[in-house]
Amino acid sequence: MVSIEENPTVTEATVQTSPAHEFIAATVAENPVVLFMKGNAEQPQCGFSALVVQILDHLGVDYATVNVLSSDELRQGIKAFANWPTIPQLYVKGEFVGGCDIVKEMFQAGELKTYLIEQGVISA
Repeated sequence: MVSIEENPTVTEATVQTSPAHEFIAATVAENPVVLFMKGNAEQPQCGFSALVVQILDHLGVDYATVNVLSSDELRQGIKAFANWPTIPQLYVKGEFVGGCDIVKEMFQAGELKTYLIEQGVISA
């Protein structure tokens, strides 16, 4: 798949009907917490993904991971899905929370734990 930025003739509608978009939408809908990352929780393949895994593990979150390095279409598709240019990307209850910097800032401020409690994905 070609990203919109690389090919201006590719429309947002094209991206939204791709198999990658359908997979992403289903994955986000089916999992209360999902992290689209480089690698997996056991073997993150970049420092940013590793940091988010450490934060989620520290908070005791039960989460699914998707390795975006498994497919270029998936790697580009996740960026278009949330209109967010970087990976990792964290979704909670179908809502895009943010990437590494946002997750880290929320964690350091105590906001991430509160948010996850409010969403019912961890206990107080």
